Amino acid sequence: MASLKGDKTPMSDFRNDGYARPAPASLDMSVDAGLRAFMLGVYNKLALGLVVAGALAYVTGNVPAVQQMLFAVGPDGRVGLTMLGMVVQFSPLVLLFGSMFFMKNPTAGGVNLLYWAVVATIGAGLGLLFLRYTNGSLASTFFVTAAAFGALSLVGYTTKKNLSGMGTFLIMGVIGLIIASVVNMFMQSGVMYLIISGAGVLIFSGLIAYDTQRLKMTYYALGGEQAAMGVATGFGALSLFINFVNLFQFLLAFMGSRE
Repeated sequence: MASLKGDKTPMSDFRNDGYARPAPASLDMSVDAGLRAFMLGVYNKLALGLVVAGALAYVTGNVPAVQQMLFAVGPDGRVGLTMLGMVVQFSPLVLLFGSMFFMKNPTAGGVNLLYWAVVATIGAGLGLLFLRYTNGSLASTFFVTAAAFGALSLVGYTTKKNLSGMGTFLIMGVIGLIIASVVNMFMQSGVMYLIISGAGVLIFSGLIAYDTQRLKMTYYALGGEQAAMGVATGFGALSLFINFVNLFQFLLAFMGSRE
């Protein structure tokens, strides 16, 4: 799945911004019932996705029969991937890039299918973390990630400052992280890994606030068009899910205790 959280070379690092619409001329963030319902739909889908991904990760990381199909432990104790494990790790990348070509006119049903396919493959790949880190450190890092996500999303929702200017910078940062992670797969540098992880924490923290505000602007730009709102809900949950997973994995570099 991807971490550097796809990672260690994250497939989850990749994003799909297919739902983005032009921002309204004014950032009038007046709260109304429709906006609350829209954002609640996004967060509910995100929360359910995290539950499903966590359950799948637990199964692939702790049930021996399933674990052995995806992961292999070498004589030196290093954890690697089987052929099927590599397929699972790279599937989110294939799905996200494929959607850019095959979902030119996305529907709510199609985006929903994409969302759950990405959640399932990323979740299955995250089982690798149970072999690398203690359960206690995984749990504590998850709760820290959830708290940070909530605070950052609240900033993006309530701030009057237009964050769109930092969007291009953040996306370029993600591309840089991916390239650096691939390079470090061959270099195996612990120092570079920590630098990448630190940058990842900063970049995905910014993306959480940016994407939250972008969702608000998308809601106003759509003007209540229900079909488009269904598509936006799915893509919004997908972006936030990927941000959450990557932030969690990068934080593990600093908070995780190795097995």
